[in-house]
Amino acid sequence: MYQTIVTLKKGEGRTLKAGGAWIYDNEIASVMGSFENGDVVEVRDFDGYRMGCGYLNTRSKITVRMLSRKADTLIDAAFFEGRVRDAWEYRKQTIDTSSCRLIFGEADFLPGIVVDKFSDVLVVESLALGIDRWKPVIVDALKKVLAEDGIRIRGVYERSDARVRLQEGMERSKGFIGEPFDTKVEIVENGVKYLVDVEDGQKTGFFLDQKNNRAAIHRFCKDKRVLDCFTHTGSFALNAGIAGAREVLGVDASRLAVDQAEENARLNGLEERVRFVCADVFELLPRLEEKGEKFDVVILDPPAFTKSRNSVKNAVKGYREINLRGLRLVKDGGFLATCSCSHFMEPELFAKTIREAAVGAHKRLRQVEFRTQACDHPILWAADQSYYLKFYIFQVCEER
Repeated sequence: MYQTIVTLKKGEGRTLKAGGAWIYDNEIASVMGSFENGDVVEVRDFDGYRMGCGYLNTRSKITVRMLSRKADTLIDAAFFEGRVRDAWEYRKQTIDTSSCRLIFGEADFLPGIVVDKFSDVLVVESLALGIDRWKPVIVDALKKVLAEDGIRIRGVYERSDARVRLQEGMERSKGFIGEPFDTKVEIVENGVKYLVDVEDGQKTGFFLDQKNNRAAIHRFCKDKRVLDCFTHTGSFALNAGIAGAREVLGVDASRLAVDQAEENARLNGLEERVRFVCADVFELLPRLEEKGEKFDVVILDPPAFTKSRNSVKNAVKGYREINLRGLRLVKDGGFLATCSCSHFMEPELFAKTIREAAVGAHKRLRQVEFRTQACDHPILWAADQSYYLKFYIFQVCEER
């Protein structure tokens, strides 16, 4: 059916056979037939067994990204509309869809593309050459499927400006898909209002993956003193405020993020109880400790300290240090919410790092709950890259 056949080496393709979606360059024995990078190709095992189809890019170490386990699948506009429809039906059954991730790459069987919905605006991040060709088709399919449920999309913005595109031989891209619109979008999540900057905010403008985790802290915050570290645009801090916290301090090193957080506090009428400072968290926490400051709840939501296996050791040091400092600021019987959003910081290693921080801080931890990313970022088993967020809530006790 396809002009180009990619054949695996004998003994290779173990990840693919276990349910993964990627084939690396060193797993391939041959590529037979004429092709352009980005074309859909058929994949066969060393013995000729037909394994499915995906798009090819010889400039990337991830040389093939699988689209279907059926080699005779026709990859056309109808195929992508079907995938989009499935993704939307899943969200409708699992999460509040007023703002959510509509497409989560491999976990929605559409490798290399992410689409977030902020109220009536879509933000698209395309990270692979093969899917980039189909981007207009996917956007049109999303508009069509959402319209069937009475949702009119007023604008689409592209945030394909991640460095990983360079590894695919593509330029970084950012801008409107279609007519321009106001890129400051107001959304409501867990009863909190935010202005999302889809043009200049981090990633696609707002971190939707913590939606349920932000809701989970509400029951610990009423009448409490709360410290939110790496607050970004204030999401955990504002959830604490909405939940009735007596006093909240949010900290972030980005002046732009702090300005946005303060704007969000005013939007919610919380500026009297929720305040923000622009500071390096690693420098601020020791100063707070020296002053004898204590908090009922400390929240640690740092950026990914590692984006590759090569830097995991340094990341462990960072996570250990920030958790040790955070633990020392929690009152006896108070609570620590701590997380890692790095796929490479594996769950067992993250748990071990927190345990070491607790020993160093002379604290005992009682686990309240363990959580992952919100279900609009589904974890597809065997597609390990789809599981990245680890989130713990602990009660912190003095050694007895």
